[in-house]
This record gives sequence, C-alpha cells and structure tokens, in this order.
Amino acid sequence: MSDNGATAVNGPEAGPRLPEGDWLGTPHLRFERHGAFARVVVDRPEARNALTPAMYFGIRYAVRVVDADPDLAGLLITGVDDVFIPGGDLGKKAGDNWLHLGGVPGAIDVVPFDVLRQSVKPVVSAVNGICQGGGLMIALCSDLAVVSDRATFRVPELLRGISDTYYAQVLVRLLGPVRTRDLMLTARTLTAEEALDWGLVSRVVPHDELMASATEILAECCKTAPLARRDIKRVLDQYVGLHDRVAMFDSLQRPESREGFAAFIEKRSPDWVHADLAAAQPKK
Repeated sequence: MSDNGATAVNGPEAGPRLPEGDWLGTPHLRFERHGAFARVVVDRPEARNALTPAMYFGIRYAVRVVDADPDLAGLLITGVDDVFIPGGDLGKKAGDNWLHLGGVPGAIDVVPFDVLRQSVKPVVSAVNGICQGGGLMIALCSDLAVVSDRATFRVPELLRGISDTYYAQVLVRLLGPVRTRDLMLTARTLTAEEALDWGLVSRVVPHDELMASATEILAECCKTAPLARRDIKRVLDQYVGLHDRVAMFDSLQRPESREGFAAFIEKRSPDWVHADLAAAQPKK
C-alpha cells in the first residue's frame, strides 16, 4: 500500500515471469491504482530507469489493462528520482527477461508506442526528469505529456548507429524538417522551456506540482466523450502516419549499431568518429 492509500502490485516472487493481472512482468515497474486512475511508475534507479524489453512490454501491457478495466478511467506514466525514462537498456544486465520462456514468440513486439497512440482511455505522461530515446517516444505517443521544469529531452539514437525511423516520422510531423534535423543529427539536449517553445511538449509545470497537475489534466481528459475522443485520436494517428519498420530493423543488425552499443557501454566514442573529434567519454 502506498503512502496515499493507493494499491500497488509489484510482484515480489523471485524469477522472471509473464505479465498477469496487475503484475507487469518486471519488478522495475509498479502498477498502482489511485481511485479512477492507474499509475505506472518506472522504478529502476540502479540503471537510471533504462527500460529492458520486459519493461517496454510492461508499459504496453498496462495500457491494455486500463483499457479493459471498467473501474479505471485513465493511465498516468512517470519515473522515479530525476529520471523519467532514458530509453532502452543497452547494458542488458537485468534479470527480468521472460521473453525466452515457453509459449512466448521470439518475434514478440514489446514496444508500447503504437498501443499508446491507439489507447481507448486517456494516457498522460508525467515527465519528471531526463527524457530521451524510448522515453521521449512514450511521452510523444501519450495523449498528453505534463513536464517538470527540470526535465530535459534528447534523441541520441544516431549516436548509437540506430536508424530510428519512428522518430523521423513523428518529429517531422510535430516540429517540421528543420528542427527535426537539428534534434536528430546533433543529438542536442533541450530544456523543458526549449521543448515547450519548439512545440515538442504542451505543458511545463513547477517540479513540485508535477503529479498533482498531471492527475488534474488526466481527469480533464477523462471527462470527454469516449467515442468522440477515439474519433479525434484516429485522425491524429493517421496524421502522424507509419514509420519505415524495415529500415529501423535492418539498422539494428548492422555492424554500425553493434559498434555504437559497444562504445556506449565502454564509455568511448564509436570508431566512425574522426580522431580529432573523439572524446574519452561521450555524452550520456
């Protein structure tokens, strides 16, 4: 039971196991029930909230749980400490990998982005800190992102050799080609105020007011008519469009991405960086 009386389920049982009920398939995600709302808390501080495949799928699964539960009106996603979500776990050292267990297809789609875009009930991301990689995409695919004034935003995929066509597709719709090139090709970091000015987010609030504001905004979303809301979401989803899944998948199989991942783990510049530009430790 949480401090405010919310029910939390985080699965104390040892060993990896598939999601079931309010158990999201990993001890690094908490599914809490706060009256009419569910809250998914990314809670893996030892890895700065980096998402394992099981964690990605747990967020996807949570959206479906909320959609199907008549007792829940909406979902809020947030992180712990000063990190929302920094993206995927490149170190891959977590012990929550149930994807290899019997009955789970090897090609299972674990990422939650399309499911978030198509959710039946409203989803709000309460961005409490560092937000980049897959974390930024989760915020962008939520219905709304309410952002702490301490949050920062970044798209570092090209530093790792990943052709993230999903970002290219979504960002060019949101920001236009000029700012998309700037954000993706330089991997620059935006402050919360810069992200607001660019149109990457719509609401920035004082950090100490984040959860109250996000909950209030989620409540406002939940007061809109469900069928009419889905019509609007469908039109918006069509506007964002589909990304080139083949190119993105192919990039993950290339030596370039393997070198990018290795360089990140070893805290060095990848071998494609000119010697005069290489740093002992690239930006995280």
